[in-house]
Amino acid sequence: MTNMSLTFDAVTEATPGPKWQARWNRSWPAYKAWFLSRGGDSGPSAPDCRAALVRHMPELAPVYDRLVSLAGGDDRAARFLSTWCPPRYLGGCSLAAMARGKAVRLVRNYDLSPDLNEGLLLRTEWTGRAVMGMVEFLWGLSDGINDAGLSVALAYGGRSGTGTGFGITTILRYVLETCETVDQALAVLNRVPSHMAYNIVLADASGATASVELSPGGGMRRMPSAIATNHQSDGSMPDRAPFTRTYERHRHLRSLDAAPVTLSGQFLRAPLHQDRYAEGFGTLFTAEYDPQQRAMCLHWQDARWDQTLDAFSEGRRTVDYATAKVMEGGPETPVGTGRTPDWGRAAQIDWQAVARDYAEGRGRDIHCYLPH
Repeated sequence: MTNMSLTFDAVTEATPGPKWQARWNRSWPAYKAWFLSRGGDSGPSAPDCRAALVRHMPELAPVYDRLVSLAGGDDRAARFLSTWCPPRYLGGCSLAAMARGKAVRLVRNYDLSPDLNEGLLLRTEWTGRAVMGMVEFLWGLSDGINDAGLSVALAYGGRSGTGTGFGITTILRYVLETCETVDQALAVLNRVPSHMAYNIVLADASGATASVELSPGGGMRRMPSAIATNHQSDGSMPDRAPFTRTYERHRHLRSLDAAPVTLSGQFLRAPLHQDRYAEGFGTLFTAEYDPQQRAMCLHWQDARWDQTLDAFSEGRRTVDYATAKVMEGGPETPVGTGRTPDWGRAAQIDWQAVARDYAEGRGRDIHCYLPH
């Protein structure tokens, strides 16, 4: 059965050190299984991966080298951490940024199975700039904000094809480490190639907002409204569209006329909020970013967790999606232990069968689609 709870940890570590290393030791075995099951060993060599990082995102090279060292200097770990031409990975999500008067917000729903999220909110100063956000692949970000107020979030673009490029979460980390405004971020997104189709929404402290579609292997298309779900505007048919309800969610976002400060409330209700956790598509958290206050809030149905870059507080929240209850703290686990997503098994899920069964009214537990 699908695990129906997820523990979120808020961690601060200015430079990569023992806290990050503990997370690596806990998570790498499962990530390694995912990497191997998706053909990661047939990808570029470690030297080629580092050379690509230096060529496209040189400011991250010293951080990358430090992380590889903390990971033990292993060749496979070095290739994994570079995210250069990585295996495919998928997801859901709804995004919107809105500015009106003096208020600006970026809000996102993260939609997936509770089994498949790291649950790590990390604050860093890895390149000298303060950054906080939700971690993916141990150092990338699915969404975040920096000390200039620049905020960014991603949504899967709906196509599983790949090209030569980086994992999108590393690109978002790079954007927040090196940019202060939406325009600067757009220049980076146009220059650094993504390995898959993704939709990105941005906002900054001036009230500027933007949404762009990234193509596999490079290329960026700017969209008229700062919203995104899980399809793109090129006419291609997105994967699992009826299952993810991407068009329904996008229509709802287009119709919104909320004030920025009330935008997060829309994301906590249908059709944006998803509750099919057992089927692998539930809203694990709603993240709200306030660029002017350099602040963020993680929302659940009846709870919230506020953080700012200047007053970041470490802690833990455990969410039970079956009951919608959020518990402050949670069971203490020794360093290097605790539940970690089983990425190796997740890589084997037959998502097309999931979508087909859902469209025919036969939604089943996500684990039914794993090989036995």
